[in-house]
Amino acid sequence: MAFDGITVAGLVSELRRTVVGGKINKIAQPEAEELMITVKNQRTQYRLFLSASASLPLIYLSEENKPGPLTAPNFCMLLRKHIGSARILSVSQPGLERIVVFDLEHLNELGDVCRKKLIVEIMGKHSNIIFCQEDLTIIDSIKHISANMSSVREVLPGRTWFIPNTQEKLDPLAMDRESFLGAVCSGERPVFKALYLSLTGFSPLMGEELCLRSGVDPVCAAGVLPEEARERLWQSAGELLEQVSGEQFAPVTYFKKQEPVEFSAFPLMKYQELEQEPCDSISRVLEQYYSMKNKITVIRQKSSDLRRIVTTALERTEKKYELQKKQRKDTEKKEKYRVYGELLNTYGYNLEEGARSLKALNYYTNEEITIPLDETLSAAENAKKYFERYSKLKRTEEALNELLEETKSDLEHLESIRMSLDIALDEEDLTQVREELMEYGYLRRKGPSGRKKKSVSRPFHYRSGDGFDIYVGKNNFQNDELSFKFASGNDWWFHAKGQPGSHVIVRTNGEELPDRTFEEAARLAAYYSKGRQAPKVEIDYTQKKNLKKPGGAKPGFVIYHTNYSMIAEPDIHGIQEVKGTT
Repeated sequence: MAFDGITVAGLVSELRRTVVGGKINKIAQPEAEELMITVKNQRTQYRLFLSASASLPLIYLSEENKPGPLTAPNFCMLLRKHIGSARILSVSQPGLERIVVFDLEHLNELGDVCRKKLIVEIMGKHSNIIFCQEDLTIIDSIKHISANMSSVREVLPGRTWFIPNTQEKLDPLAMDRESFLGAVCSGERPVFKALYLSLTGFSPLMGEELCLRSGVDPVCAAGVLPEEARERLWQSAGELLEQVSGEQFAPVTYFKKQEPVEFSAFPLMKYQELEQEPCDSISRVLEQYYSMKNKITVIRQKSSDLRRIVTTALERTEKKYELQKKQRKDTEKKEKYRVYGELLNTYGYNLEEGARSLKALNYYTNEEITIPLDETLSAAENAKKYFERYSKLKRTEEALNELLEETKSDLEHLESIRMSLDIALDEEDLTQVREELMEYGYLRRKGPSGRKKKSVSRPFHYRSGDGFDIYVGKNNFQNDELSFKFASGNDWWFHAKGQPGSHVIVRTNGEELPDRTFEEAARLAAYYSKGRQAPKVEIDYTQKKNLKKPGGAKPGFVIYHTNYSMIAEPDIHGIQEVKGTT
């Protein structure tokens, strides 16, 4: 969800409950466009994170500290001088603007009480943190905006701060029915678009949500809405804004396949089918959502070079596999040459000299066939030539069968490595994948030959609803470790049937597993497989003692002849993950 005015309203509501009345204890500037302000209030310490970054402007109460540099930037030093021990009198939001205003009270050098304002604007690339006098005269800002940079408003010391009115939107908290219908229900724009383009603080998502709540088609032209639909839209808008003004927020994060999809200050109809994680703090929702999103983005960026190597190797191996299959198909004609040779030996005794063909009865099919001949050779010599061609094709077929098995194994191995990249969560996970690529010649090893970089990556660890420990390998090295060194004979092993995926081990501790634990382990095996996007995945499972690893097999490859199968959904919602253990 965009960091819209409604999200800001939920955040302001939380800040009023937590930091208002508190005293600023510390100010740091971890990055060029970020502030970390520590506030003490009612024996509790809060860390307020402010970011005016063009790529990700944010404001929330953070549980983690971000220390600043040894030498504080000028803006940070200025804030420390003026409001380093100020008291927060109030936190407000003008209308539903994406703006948070902190009213601060402090003592100046003479001991007189003074008031200042710290204004945080969350407006995409135009975001800023501005420090003002009580009368809104700008003292300084984390970004200076000159007339050359903006013709709408300068943000420089000595200028007066104001909210630029560039889009002439309505203030939703102050509008009436007539102004709402006049602004929204006109023109040919889709209704959801008319909502966020006409109302301050509304994002496209909230425009769609309001349409869903009122039963209006979001893409219907706003100007042709029936009167009944307009009335429902107005009533839904009123109910939504009553939630906002009454501070009836219920923050929630939405997930799909364990990845965060969206967040909101209150539950949304649009995502009611997705997994939901309610929370009592909008700050925690924001911090966790962007942290998880950022983690996924960063690891994908860091793995891009490995993905490129794996993708290139896969493409080459697939082409080789197709060529080998075509070559093997060409060897299927070998039996024809063998039959030609036999028939020539049988019927060629009365062949005329210089004949270019021989018609003979094929005693295998009882059909007459014509055998092409080299007129310069005798029947016996032509037969010998056909037998030689048959033998050559037979040898080629046998060699190609071995090559096809080897190439197919390479394809499966590369697919499993790509799967490992898909589930990697941090740099340590990538280290093991990189090591595997180097070990099998897909990536050149840097540094001393034979020297491996030690990794501290560990398998995923879950606990079933019945209390049994379940371990999931993140890559082929971990799969081998879990299946052949970690698991004992009576532990259970799970894997997606016929496709790359993680080995899943359930430690039984000598006990019988309940059905629920089998189902949860199968869901984990389905989720951590190539079929994780499918609605259902077939899972093979057996006891560890039934697993065998052929000599020379690639990591992660096992064979088994005794197993059970079940169908599982690739959904691990509700299965407890155990952090920080092996």
